[in-house]
Amino acid sequence: MTIRPATAGDCAAVGDLDALITGLAKDEYWADMFARYVGRDGRHILIAEGTGDGFAGFIIGEVRAWEFGSNPCGWIVAIGVDPDHRVHRIGERLFNAMCAQLEGDGVETVRTMIARADHLNMSFFRAQGMMAGPFIELEKPVAWNSDE
Repeated sequence: MTIRPATAGDCAAVGDLDALITGLAKDEYWADMFARYVGRDGRHILIAEGTGDGFAGFIIGEVRAWEFGSNPCGWIVAIGVDPDHRVHRIGERLFNAMCAQLEGDGVETVRTMIARADHLNMSFFRAQGMMAGPFIELEKPVAWNSDE
């Protein structure tokens, strides 16, 4: 298994894997992500390739700084492993490689955000040693008006 930085030529494979996992094709989204991340300081897309198996997965991460008083930290934006390649520690290798990249960028902490009902990713990130952090996500519908 090889972990390497993504190139623009990896966009279709990442988009196809994401569509397989999520059931949604997001070609414009992935083209935009690759334009904003590939070759940019503090932003990383890493690709996992198996010997003979080809593309096996990806992870996307970046450095974010000073949001709501947070010191600069790394964020895992997305991760995807081909279902046929799961249980071979590919996700773990991608995660560790991303943490090394982010540490090289000067951060000491890595964060991510997942849905409470996403048990697969919750289990994965907990197995990597991640736990609840000091921030709480808050949300509301944008059309909601408190004056009504």
